[in-house]
Amino acid sequence: MPDLSAVAAAVQRVFERVRTQAFTPEAAIQAAWVVAALAVGYALSRRPTRRLEAWAVGAGSPRWARPIAHGLADVLFPALSLVLLMFYAPLAARVGLSTGLTEAAMSLGVAWVVIRIVSSLVRKPATARAVATVVWVAAALQITGLLGPILNALDQLAVTVGGTRVSVLTIASALGLIALFVAGAVLLAQLLERQIGSMTGLSPSMRVLFGKLTHTVLVALAVLAGLNAVGVDLTALTVLGGAIGLGLGFGLQKVISNFVSGIILLADRSIKPGDVIVVGNTYGWVKQLSARYVSLVTRDGKEHLVPNELLITERVENWSYSDNNVRVRVPIGISYNSDVRRAIELVLEAAGESPRVLKSPSPNCLLTGFGDSSVDLELRLWINDPEEGVGNVQSDVLLRVWDKFHENGIEIPFPQRDVHIKSVPPEGVPVPAPSAPSAPGPAGAA
Repeated sequence: MPDLSAVAAAVQRVFERVRTQAFTPEAAIQAAWVVAALAVGYALSRRPTRRLEAWAVGAGSPRWARPIAHGLADVLFPALSLVLLMFYAPLAARVGLSTGLTEAAMSLGVAWVVIRIVSSLVRKPATARAVATVVWVAAALQITGLLGPILNALDQLAVTVGGTRVSVLTIASALGLIALFVAGAVLLAQLLERQIGSMTGLSPSMRVLFGKLTHTVLVALAVLAGLNAVGVDLTALTVLGGAIGLGLGFGLQKVISNFVSGIILLADRSIKPGDVIVVGNTYGWVKQLSARYVSLVTRDGKEHLVPNELLITERVENWSYSDNNVRVRVPIGISYNSDVRRAIELVLEAAGESPRVLKSPSPNCLLTGFGDSSVDLELRLWINDPEEGVGNVQSDVLLRVWDKFHENGIEIPFPQRDVHIKSVPPEGVPVPAPSAPSAPGPAGAA
């Protein structure tokens, strides 16, 4: 069990210091200086903060500089207040005043600046709140003098595994360092991904591939660096890592298969962001390629997460693999009494007036058959923006065909049936009514 006497003694000193120094004229002077530093720092930072925020959201500001401007705007108020607090120590030394309260305020100011910097860099609110809590608690313990005794107590809570001593402090330090290294690696990976994404010389799929590989490698290196920083021998992890890897290989076959399939898709560029694909009965455009799945957005706004393995093993239609040109077939029927050649001319005119229909390759209209009630035509047209949908261009063309047919007397047929009566009874001859069915007789009657 840890020795808590040092912690108890530190707590006793804190209470004694508060009792003897909190309600003194020197404490009041220091409190007034702290309040004045905050007020002056806020007043001095208002106008620069507004200008930085306005510049960051302006159209002329570089994209890479916007996060920096937002970070400076967040840090300016606490940083100016901290600078003003620093002037108290030399002034107090000249007149012989104590500086305990202002030093505590400066420690909290440093923690405030760190929290603002982390909050501007970290986009997830939960992570920012966790970091803020840890920093505030550490600053408070440091000010009160409890940090050292508590760390010693945590170090005494230890077990020995083989020849290695593992304490609660070691585990906490390892987790903290790994989290710090991983956070730095994620931020660096995001910056590199933005730079890679802006390289126009690379195809979209290769930009995504390099970005994902950079992110994975940096995070793995950050974890190893964190373990090495706390004194963990990485060579001792080779056997354990092999065993864990074997177990994970069996347990996470689908996850690993999807990850490898995602790398293959990015490497061979068979599917890339912006492509229009059909998987099974799902038709949509590829919004995002991730390590495990492809985000496929349909025309009705539904986002399907298709596993990468499915895109490797199943048949996939990619409407924009080599080019974006897609042919659309529109069936049209006309009456047998209409002029077929004139109807074909009107259909081609209607297709040519539609804004999404390509002029080259040009639309074509064919006579495909003679149906029961109509002469069957088929309009074949080309579009180069399948991500905008197919049904809407069909509707636009059919509406134009409808107007032209009505203007030119081309009849659109409806189903018809011819009824032939073989014989009609002579006039005056009664037609016998159908006889009612006889009631069945008793069972067994002859």
